[in-house]
Amino acid sequence: MGDRRSKSFYFLGAFFIAYVLFLYGPMFAIYILSFQGPDGGLTFPMNGVSLVWFGKVFSGGGIVDIGAAFKRSLKLGLVVMILTVLISVSAGMAFRKAFRGSTILFYVAIASLIMPSIITSLGIALEFRLLDDFIVKHSEGWTTAMGLFTSGLGAHLTWTLPFGLLIMFAIFNRFDGRLEEAARDLGATPWQTFRHVVLPIILPSVVGIGLFGFTLSWDELARSSQAIGSVNTLPLELQGLTTTVTKPDIYALGSITSAVSFLVIFLALIVILVLQARQRRHGSDAGQGMV
Repeated sequence: MGDRRSKSFYFLGAFFIAYVLFLYGPMFAIYILSFQGPDGGLTFPMNGVSLVWFGKVFSGGGIVDIGAAFKRSLKLGLVVMILTVLISVSAGMAFRKAFRGSTILFYVAIASLIMPSIITSLGIALEFRLLDDFIVKHSEGWTTAMGLFTSGLGAHLTWTLPFGLLIMFAIFNRFDGRLEEAARDLGATPWQTFRHVVLPIILPSVVGIGLFGFTLSWDELARSSQAIGSVNTLPLELQGLTTTVTKPDIYALGSITSAVSFLVIFLALIVILVLQARQRRHGSDAGQGMV
């Protein structure tokens, strides 16, 4: 029997290639065009090759302060990452034991995944405006409680926490509780059991939760649009620039933004691989010790 492929294989293969080009083609086009020469435009063909547009991004020139927006997004992303990890791990540990109202609390926690992002953003903004109206009545000179690390932080957490919680549920669903029982039998306290038994096992997944938290916050647009306050994050500045941009510096900024995301993903994958290798090595050493 021959190994000749059917016509449907080539048709589906061509369709898949076209789909990949449609999905990633614009992204790679932006990366390439960001290296235009000083007289380059927004479309092909390229007019020279240089790093001049990256220099303009870092120089701080232009209509908006891109450098400040970059720092704000970076700080907010790091705070969201830390809080997402801490709250998700704590909630995952808590949900391992049944308690009254756990089902309702679970559905409330993940409800924001199915809610339109703009509705969530508008709801948070309205909540803080009502809070401002209440404070104004009792305090003169008050402006607003909305800001990067108040309403903006809350808006981003409504997006990252459900993912972190679902990941923790998946982790503990296949966690061997006998390991904790053995630690308690040896006299370990609950904190020692968590620190020396549970955390080392779930640590690669916890790093993944942190990765989710940062990247989702770093690229968030809709939930930031109404709840971020008087300052803008980098995605909001990018959205504003797309309506007036005439030079490839916007492409350079997009390339830098993507590079930060890829760098975070790459570092997280390295940490996960190192932790998994250490777990396998410790498991092998423990097995040899028993022999």
